[in-house]
Amino acid sequence: MKRSVIETVLGAVVLLVAAVFFAFAYSSADIRPNLGYTVKAYFNAIDGLTVGSDVRVGGVKVGAVTAMAVDQTIYRAVITMNIEDRIKLPDDTLVTISSDGMLGGKYVRLEPGKSKAMVDANGELSRTKDVVSLEELLGKVIFLVTDGG
Repeated sequence: MKRSVIETVLGAVVLLVAAVFFAFAYSSADIRPNLGYTVKAYFNAIDGLTVGSDVRVGGVKVGAVTAMAVDQTIYRAVITMNIEDRIKLPDDTLVTISSDGMLGGKYVRLEPGKSKAMVDANGELSRTKDVVSLEELLGKVIFLVTDGG
């Protein structure tokens, strides 16, 4: 009888610890639904960007990438972003795909412009800057070094 009580208590402790880890993982994963408005942007290249990537203004997360596709008429990549309602973006905001460090993932960086007009829900940000791939950058450096200049 004594052994089964110890096993029961130990099993309860294991379940309690598992519940604490689950609660911690849920709260730190930031998987709450993001209520906000949708904005689109068109790029020539979005290498390394994924659905769920952060959208940041000044380094602060203000949204997430919700969809990526290819526009069949102009053959450009289009990303759809969900932006928090409290963030109002001027319609001349610059959209750039940036890297989270040398080996980090990609995220969308927004640099608000000076326009008084704000982008509407389901609107489009037209000022975009494509991602520069590491291979392309290394190729330019090697070309400059070996060019003798």
